[in-house]
Amino acid sequence: MKVEFHPAADSELRAAASYYEDRVLGLGDEFLADVERACYVDHRRLALRRFPFGLIYRLSSSKVQMATS
Repeated sequence: MKVEFHPAADSELRAAASYYEDRVLGLGDEFLADVERACYVDHRRLALRRFPFGLIYRLSSSKVQMATS
């Protein structure tokens, strides 16, 4: 599966990597590797807007399966 980012999101991602790299050598690359790993995980997380909770879920062909966090 190929993951593509919107150009604005890609720019923001690269800026964040640059920020981390400026603080600690190699940290920017670690950040980008972490983002890449997260894109291929079959679980997703949805942050609630009003409350400090996130919903972790997995999509299947017939249902959405919720997990606790």
